[in-house]
Amino acid sequence: MNAMTHALIASGMITPLEFVSDAVVLIDEGRIVACGARAAIEVPSGAQLHDFGDALIAPGFIDMHIHGAAGYDVMARSDSGLRTMGQFLARHGVTSFVPTTVTAPTDTIIGALEYLGSRAGIHPDSSDVCAVPIGIHIEGPFLSQARRGVHPPIHIQEPNLATFARFWTASNGAIRVITLAPELTGALELIREAVRLGVRVSMGHSNADYDAAKKAISDGVVHATHTFNAMRPMEHRAPGIAGCVLANRSLTADIIVDGLHVVPPVVDIFLRCKGRELAVLISDATSATGMPDGTYRLGSFEVEVTGLRCESHGKLAGSVLTLDVAVRNVMEFAQWPLADAVRLATLNPARVLGIDDRKGQLKPGYDADIVVLSKHGEVIQTIAGERGI
Repeated sequence: MNAMTHALIASGMITPLEFVSDAVVLIDEGRIVACGARAAIEVPSGAQLHDFGDALIAPGFIDMHIHGAAGYDVMARSDSGLRTMGQFLARHGVTSFVPTTVTAPTDTIIGALEYLGSRAGIHPDSSDVCAVPIGIHIEGPFLSQARRGVHPPIHIQEPNLATFARFWTASNGAIRVITLAPELTGALELIREAVRLGVRVSMGHSNADYDAAKKAISDGVVHATHTFNAMRPMEHRAPGIAGCVLANRSLTADIIVDGLHVVPPVVDIFLRCKGRELAVLISDATSATGMPDGTYRLGSFEVEVTGLRCESHGKLAGSVLTLDVAVRNVMEFAQWPLADAVRLATLNPARVLGIDDRKGQLKPGYDADIVVLSKHGEVIQTIAGERGI
């Protein structure tokens, strides 16, 4: 971006705490300097105007759980692959993402953490608009064997402070989220250490019953990973971890809204329970996302993709979902307006990650991470900091 003020003009703006009609957003040196109704914002003379007509301006999407895309797996340690993935995500409205590891041998995880930690917060070397990795999400190896999904059983471990310390050191402090099964021996100690370090602890791949899940929340768990998938289900006399997630009025929780991992009526129930403040959209995307049907990598093992289904040995193995599709699916499955659906992919994940002081909203002083959407939620243009305009 040239050293000048850019003025984005559109029929509306989703902040996403409010909707503003006939809006303008002023950007200077990769930051939002002003935004609001055009009648209230003075556009500096000499500013470069970008008129998006009847489109809507919203914050860029944040994907806090993603294993890969565009043929690249985040454990592969490739700058060109990470760049290609970032470019693909930007085309789908994502401006920030949290690359997510998968259960593997400890040394393999450590190698991935060293690489991803060195790239966290750094814009890939690209002249094109590109989503930026902003930290690391560790999914495994501290998971339940009974609810492991496709995570390799031979590499699953009980929570171990020494191993977690190695992970933390390897990442150079870039771990933002860890998913674990809170019912396992050693989980409490690991939860407390993660909280001390500022890592958000999410419960998932868990066979916890209701009481164990409730205790985990009091111990420091703040989030739930891909609700309903790879967790003890809810029954009317045994609510389990899923029932605890739905009933808790402070716990944030994410969900894969592709219509396959969770059928539309249950997505609707989830959204009614968690509401606009606590629900988060994730993709759980794999390297197969954006690619033709075929065989792809997820960490150390292969997955087969046919249409929307990504599986390993007959089990769902991540997805080929993108967040823009997830936003539109929320509108369809639950009849939510676009502005509310957008919040689930912007402000809410930013709050979970603890970066809502600079991302997830259209607000003066915030990063100029922006997606321009049609009124139906289709991506028209993405702006990430200094790129895209």
